[in-house]
Amino acid sequence: MKIYQRFKALIFWIEFILSIIFLCIAFLLLQSQEKIWKIRKAWSKLQKYVVNYKIQTQGSIHPQANLLLINHQSLLDIVVLEDLCPKNISWIAKKELGELPVFKTLIKKPKIICIDRSPKGLVKLLKEAKERLKEDRILAIFPEGTRSKTQKLLKFKVGAKILSEKLNLKVQPVVIVDSAKILDTQNFSANSGVLKVVFLDLVDISKDDWLDQTRERMQAILDSERTQV
Repeated sequence: MKIYQRFKALIFWIEFILSIIFLCIAFLLLQSQEKIWKIRKAWSKLQKYVVNYKIQTQGSIHPQANLLLINHQSLLDIVVLEDLCPKNISWIAKKELGELPVFKTLIKKPKIICIDRSPKGLVKLLKEAKERLKEDRILAIFPEGTRSKTQKLLKFKVGAKILSEKLNLKVQPVVIVDSAKILDTQNFSANSGVLKVVFLDLVDISKDDWLDQTRERMQAILDSERTQV
């Protein structure tokens, strides 16, 4: 079974690299954000067939939501949200990604926001986030800051809280249940299966501890979903 899982992962990564090259070329040729978004949507749906997984959703993206808080375990988390989201997502990513040669094009043309954690970085984040919102885009962030390698969510970074409160955003948490079981980039394996995505209600950000409370709710949903498997 492990040989099969690794073979599937190899097929995925070959396709992934080739498709990333195609995306870079397409992004360089296109100026329209609408066309770039449509290509991203088509690309995300293609990955679903390459890996051979299905998506099961509970709830949906709230029409007023303009910031999604998503737990993070796998590259698949980005792919799935690109597939499901009815709006053009502007991801908020670590600045290190924007420094990689290939990812510069993948990040710059779709206007993905790269941030650092300095005071200047926060000012830049707020400025660029405002611009994306004016373009009727939806922001998305992994509040853990990196991938969790255990069944527990990492502590949420304060950047998500500052961004939400400064811009008075409509925040919606999204729980992706164990995406690493479908595509595990750390252990180089891929599996067919059903990936469940749970969309929670909008968060009341007027409470001081709303970010910690949101993390607890997301962890509780993860724990509950795992007992049903």
